[in-house]
Formats: sequence, structure tokens, C-alpha cells
Amino acid sequence: MLIIETIVLCCALFMACLLGSGTDKKNLRQYASYPDVVQTRIRELECYQGQFKEGAILPHWIANLFLFAVLFFLLVLPLRRGQFVDNFVALLFLGETVNVFDLVVIDLLWWRNTQRIRLSALPQKQLYQNPQKHIEAFFRAAVMFVLVALLDGYLLSLF
Repeated sequence: MLIIETIVLCCALFMACLLGSGTDKKNLRQYASYPDVVQTRIRELECYQGQFKEGAILPHWIANLFLFAVLFFLLVLPLRRGQFVDNFVALLFLGETVNVFDLVVIDLLWWRNTQRIRLSALPQKQLYQNPQKHIEAFFRAAVMFVLVALLDGYLLSLF
């Protein structure tokens, strides 16, 4: 059952990425995901002024921590076991598998090669090839999913 939930979650994540891209307006919501060279060019282009937000990573990370803590708690609730370690391992498997899928399939294979994420004023594929932002996000998410597994693993073992 956990494997099925993981596959469904990975598919849902890919669909969210697919549906959240394709136009400049949608793509600019993901401004922080773009390589520095693209971010610099976006800031310089008058046609994109006021259409993107530059923000700190920490508030976004905390929001994701809360979101995934609630989501994973609900997903693993039917599978919960009485032991913390069993719940922790299941949650860690779920989170880190989704994280690896996000890095390898979505970020490194799809995102860097699809035209859907390229901005109309910056269509050159080579601008989007630097994986640094994606790798940094992977490590931040790895820590987040450990914390989610610790928190939810403990909560699930209480009852």
C-alpha cells in the first residue's frame, strides 16, 4: 500500500509541475527554481517587471514542512503501526522517494529539457541547464522529509 501511495504521490507531483507551467505567467511563479543567469535576465527584462516575486527560502521551506507533515500524516494514518520506528521508516521512505523522483525525473530529466518552462523572451535551452538550484532544493527537502518523518512517526505512534 505504501508503494502505491508513493507512486500516486509522484504522479500527482509531476502533474502539478506540468499544469503549473507552460505560460510565462505560470512559469514566473517558479522564479526561484530558475538558474541565476535566468533570474538575472528576468530582472533585466521590462516585460517581466512586477510579474515575479523574490523571496526568502526559509518561509517557503517552513510552509512545505507543514504541508507535507499534514499530507504524510493523512497518507500513512491507515498504515500506521504502534512502533515509532515502523512509522518513521514508512514516512521516510515516502518522503525521500518523492524527493529523489522530484530531483531525477522532474528536475534533471524533464524540467531542463522541456520547452514548457522556458520563458518566451528567453527561449534558449542552454540558459536552463544549470542544475544547481534543483540540487540545493533536493538537500533542503531531504532534511525536511526527515523532520516530517520524525514528527509524524511520533504522532502516529501515540494512538
